[in-house]
Amino acid sequence: MENHRRHEVNLSPHRPFSTYFKSHLKETLFPDDPFQKFAGQPAGRRAASAVSYFIPCLQWLPTYTISSFGYDLLAGITIASLAIPQGISYAKLAEIPPIVGLYSSFVPPLVYAALGSSNNLAVGPVAAASLLMAAIIRDAVSPEEDPERYVYTIFTAAFVTGLLQLALGVFRLGIIVDFLARSTITGFMGGTAMIIILQQLKGLLGLQHFTNKTDVVSVLHAVFDNRSEAKWQSAVLGMGFLVILLVARNLKEKFPKLFWVNAISPLAVVILGGLIAFFVHGETNGISIVGDLKRGLNPVSISHLQFTSPYITVAVKAGLMTGFIALAEGVAVGRSLALLKNEQIDGNKEMIAFGMMNIAGSFTSCYLTTGPFSKSAVNHHAGCRTPMSNAVMAICMMLVLLFLAPLFEHTPLVALAAIIVVAMLGLIELHEIRRLFRVDKFDFCLCMTALLGVLFINMKTGLALSVLLSIIRALLYVARPSTCKLGKVPQTDIFRDVEQYPISASIPGILILQLGSPIYFANASYLRERITRWVRAEQNLIKGQENQDLQFVVFDMGAVGTIDNSGLGMLLEVQKMLDKQGIKVAFANPSLKVVEKMAVAEFIEKVGKQWFFLSVGEAVTGCRFAMQETS
Repeated sequence: MENHRRHEVNLSPHRPFSTYFKSHLKETLFPDDPFQKFAGQPAGRRAASAVSYFIPCLQWLPTYTISSFGYDLLAGITIASLAIPQGISYAKLAEIPPIVGLYSSFVPPLVYAALGSSNNLAVGPVAAASLLMAAIIRDAVSPEEDPERYVYTIFTAAFVTGLLQLALGVFRLGIIVDFLARSTITGFMGGTAMIIILQQLKGLLGLQHFTNKTDVVSVLHAVFDNRSEAKWQSAVLGMGFLVILLVARNLKEKFPKLFWVNAISPLAVVILGGLIAFFVHGETNGISIVGDLKRGLNPVSISHLQFTSPYITVAVKAGLMTGFIALAEGVAVGRSLALLKNEQIDGNKEMIAFGMMNIAGSFTSCYLTTGPFSKSAVNHHAGCRTPMSNAVMAICMMLVLLFLAPLFEHTPLVALAAIIVVAMLGLIELHEIRRLFRVDKFDFCLCMTALLGVLFINMKTGLALSVLLSIIRALLYVARPSTCKLGKVPQTDIFRDVEQYPISASIPGILILQLGSPIYFANASYLRERITRWVRAEQNLIKGQENQDLQFVVFDMGAVGTIDNSGLGMLLEVQKMLDKQGIKVAFANPSLKVVEKMAVAEFIEKVGKQWFFLSVGEAVTGCRFAMQETS
């Protein structure tokens, strides 16, 4: 021991509360330290950098080239061809006029082009949010009995969504969205896709009456009850459109360079269906069509937002639920596509961009928009370079609204149903569900809870149940942290979990325990009981062995990021309990936050400074020396 130089542990509190609070707040809200690059700049330059930080287009526009615009032009035209049929289709899912779906692909993409940080995301309406919003809002206002107020309530829900997303981005609270686990999103999207596919039987079969419920039993019951309304013309046309779309989709999977065939196939189906319906007089021959689509740009709707009861209540409910889902989907899609190009996106900037485009959209007759996977994937494969592709799409949609909108009024509903069915097939991730079953059974349960809840109860309950299970799981991790016994790996100074590394040897007379999480009120009682069990098990293990009494317990505190008053009280109780049994405690590698709390609470003085060590190895050496001293 005389030849071993012990490294001292810094046990003195040296940070005032203001410094601690500032550091903690920074790590919580600004883990990426976004303003570091502003340091050292002149005031004018710093102000310009701050403006460009919050308006990302100012960062890439000064270096934008004609070559990049060529790629963005092609990508923008390509996604515009997809936005037309998707806009009309998803508007039908939300039970709003089809023209609103086209409006929603004009203003929001312009806003996103200025404020978005993803070079790959293409914004527009999404199926799941459209259906969920309709299911919630029709509880308060009927789209059949009061269609105008229903539409205005939809716009109000989009406004609420925008406020939510903007607030999360401004206050950098994206951590809240993380409670929507990937497994939850997978199950929810899969269940919603199955429900949407089943609901399209109304359009594929040409049914006039259908259920407003979203569970699978009600949908199948409605199909069976209204089977006499089925029209063979719609069924035949629907099968033909499904074949075209599925062939285009398989062609893209086998020959990725032909992605454009799949991208334009929905528009091709819409045009082909419109021509067929026009020439055979579809309305009189069993083929229902979209109907009137007025020419012109988005009318202002800010004065029509519904802020009176009961409409504001249901709008807030719909806006919050769909807003979280849309935000989680959009950010996840943006991050996934960015990884393919070795790029990064700022999640908080994305939330601000989504919020602003939904607020602006609600003022201009648009409903909820985000970054759908299908359109964003097409944008990525088309070779987009910047968010300018969204601006190009918006200009294309402006031309459609000004000059071409009436041409789509002959679009058969069966064509829209076929487009939705094929789009939804991509949201049923069977391979991901199988992977979850292999990797993590609890994640699999979360996924299946969301999926089955959506299928057999309703969308809101399915999502709520899965989120509840996610929170319960998080609480279990908090309340039941991992602990393990450490042993010394032979011929090294490394200490590892004896269960994971059976070759690790216990140190005679010394029990080494690793505490694997912060210690606070939620887990203090559990850790006390767990430590007691470890001590009792170790005593039983060495019982009867000569000169093998348990004399020291070393706590590896390396993974204990912080501790509260309950945690300190628990450790003090453990120390007193062990001291009565003649067992000393030692602490290895305590973090700065833990040391600060221990020092202020006078815990260090009660235990003794000599029992705090820089590493487990030094703690073991110190305990051995103390054992030799007393022998």
